[in-house]
Amino acid sequence: MPRNPSDSSPSADRVVVSVNPKAGARSSQDRVDRLAELLHQQGVQATVLTSLDEVAEQANRWHAEGKLRALVGVGGDGTAAELVNRTTEGLPLTLLPSGNENLLARHLNLSADPDELCRTIVDGAVCRLDAARANDRVFLLMLGCGFDADVVDRVHQRRTGHIRSRNYVKPTLESIRSYEYPEIQVRWDPPDEDSDAPADEPAACSTVARWVFAFNMPCYGGGLRLAPWADGSDGMLDLCTFQRGALLHGLKYAGAVMLGRHRQLADFATRRVRRLTITAESEVPYQLDGDPGGTLPVEVEVLPGRLAMVVPVSTKELFTKETTNP
Repeated sequence: MPRNPSDSSPSADRVVVSVNPKAGARSSQDRVDRLAELLHQQGVQATVLTSLDEVAEQANRWHAEGKLRALVGVGGDGTAAELVNRTTEGLPLTLLPSGNENLLARHLNLSADPDELCRTIVDGAVCRLDAARANDRVFLLMLGCGFDADVVDRVHQRRTGHIRSRNYVKPTLESIRSYEYPEIQVRWDPPDEDSDAPADEPAACSTVARWVFAFNMPCYGGGLRLAPWADGSDGMLDLCTFQRGALLHGLKYAGAVMLGRHRQLADFATRRVRRLTITAESEVPYQLDGDPGGTLPVEVEVLPGRLAMVVPVSTKELFTKETTNP
């Protein structure tokens, strides 16, 4: 019997592999077959399923019985979020990246190579990380309100299969022509001592902006580093807002983000919060981890330690170091 990842039951020798038909399943089939073969050679039984209902039922049952070594999501960030929403807290999850961005997998150093992922499942570690909830939906990386969510909605309205970067071009142009940048109201709980508010003035518990983001982890599409300081193991969310609307302001903000200078902008603000409420007088969409979330209002809260990710030992050591030595 191979060594179990830390926090796993000694008898955990079952793996469920969830294949998402909309996340490049056909192109990933060879890698899935290879992973199942490698796990079998290590004495681990891999069950490959495509029905999310069956995946959740099997994974939750084996987890409750102490038999589940890992649930493997084959896909991107949307696949990971869907699996977390369907499984119990603490269930060990890992990823075989197959999608457009794969932000979570990249952040956790999870490889698309089945040989490396097999080693992670057999010899890796379980890393407890935060998630967050938007109304009744758990998300893992970030929430965005406004222009970016409008683009995401348009992309998914046209979706017929695997989404690629080029699928964002036309929807983005449409949003540029039609999005009106309505005001978005944000309220949050009173700040803690580690708030980013200036020390010589009281920190406000509300603001109005046209671009609103809440980050659990420092991940955003297109390589944009909106909140590179966000820590997925600190029990907090990083609220980021830009005050002004219109395309020209958006271009200015994007340029500042690419240069890493947006924190110097007078109309940018960031706060560390645990709970927040986001509302608007008009219909404003929001997105969760790059998928449509709905329209405002939305209640958001952090869920400390909600995720149990099976990762390489080096990744867990990095998070432990960051947590103990901020």
